[in-house]
Amino acid sequence: MSYYQENREAFLEGLKTFLRIPSISTEPEHRPDIQRAAEFVRDELSAAGMAKAELIEGAGHPLVYAEWLGAPGKPTLLFYGHYDVQPVEPLEEWKSPPFEPEIRNDNIYARGSCDDKGQVYILVKAVEGLLKTTGKLPCNVKFLIEGEEEVSGEHIESYVAKKPPRLASDAAIICDTEMFAPELPTICVGLRGIVYTELHVQGADHDLHSGVYGGAAPNPIQAIAEIVTALKDRDGHILIPGFYDRVQPPSRKEKEAWARLPFDEEEYRKKEIGSPALTGEPEFDVFERTWARPTFEVHGIRGGFIGEGAKTVIPARAVAKISMRLVADQRPEEALAQFKAAVAKVCPRGVTAEVKLIHHAGASLVNPDNRFIDAAAAAMQQVFGSQTVYIRSGGSIPIVGSFERSLGIPSVMMGFGLPDDNLHAPNEKFHLPNFYRGIEAVARFLEIVGQ
Repeated sequence: MSYYQENREAFLEGLKTFLRIPSISTEPEHRPDIQRAAEFVRDELSAAGMAKAELIEGAGHPLVYAEWLGAPGKPTLLFYGHYDVQPVEPLEEWKSPPFEPEIRNDNIYARGSCDDKGQVYILVKAVEGLLKTTGKLPCNVKFLIEGEEEVSGEHIESYVAKKPPRLASDAAIICDTEMFAPELPTICVGLRGIVYTELHVQGADHDLHSGVYGGAAPNPIQAIAEIVTALKDRDGHILIPGFYDRVQPPSRKEKEAWARLPFDEEEYRKKEIGSPALTGEPEFDVFERTWARPTFEVHGIRGGFIGEGAKTVIPARAVAKISMRLVADQRPEEALAQFKAAVAKVCPRGVTAEVKLIHHAGASLVNPDNRFIDAAAAAMQQVFGSQTVYIRSGGSIPIVGSFERSLGIPSVMMGFGLPDDNLHAPNEKFHLPNFYRGIEAVARFLEIVGQ
């Protein structure tokens, strides 16, 4: 029995300890928990046998760095992940407390179990197994783990942009994506970018009585609704002038590969979406809509009275959180400027509207024809026993573009989550067989790269 199989219980207990830390990066009151999570990762890397395990302090949450450079002449890999997690609301929908890991049906349920603590722990334990059994790694490895991926990633963005010599590598390895389906090893080669904004709309200079002033006073919440529906139609077409100009369609080869994936649209609608119907641009299929087309989404609207009972108020102001997912060749700064111009053009009478940027990141599309992706595909196929498939993801991992721009290296996105893992939602989970096999797959990947 291998080290990885003999130590499964220890791996699981360590993961549970990690998951008990409520490292929610969006909530300032959890700053001490962020620190604890960073220190946990540092200590685990040190215990695994990595050298120079340390925290890199800066303007944001700490980065965690470690290295093992004892393989001269061999490639150097940069392992990336994040230890921060999303908020847990709505809390009442969790079947077990979000920071008290519980195992049900071969899944471990907790916030961060899949995104991304469980997958960060895969990387740590993969190198630990090799170092504990052979005293060395087949190639050189560096870790850079952040604590702001769920909010902005500003600290790591600025750090990577400085191109510190310690980050010089041949490829980045990221375990923060998912497998297309159970038992189907998957490599993600494309990610959408994002422009996340707040739309602030101001009407009167104070709240007004809807009986006395209704019919004459502007309503900022109504104005937000009018702005949103002027910029996106019922079929999901984005009506911002120039927004689609840079969008590049996927190649015929890629679309043919997607068509071979095991996919049932009705099952997807029922089990993953859970809605009466799917929406979006009807001229594109689901894969193209979610992987290769941009989006315009409203995440929340704040304003007026939302308490129990009634209060007849016309609010003076309202705020909507709105994001646009971008695809390859779209530029975040340009998309933001287009959005601002469109809002100004359709803003209703009686109100003013201002767009404030929260954060943005570019899309990325990795050429799959490189030795590191080939090695990852081979390793995953050997461990899972099925041929590895290539997909894109509708989500965003901002650092992928930064690694390419600043360090000049491709990213290998070999993830082990599943589509029903409830990322960012109540009852997030990670399938434990994927956790254990993920550790072995990453170790095998290191061996293949080092050959």
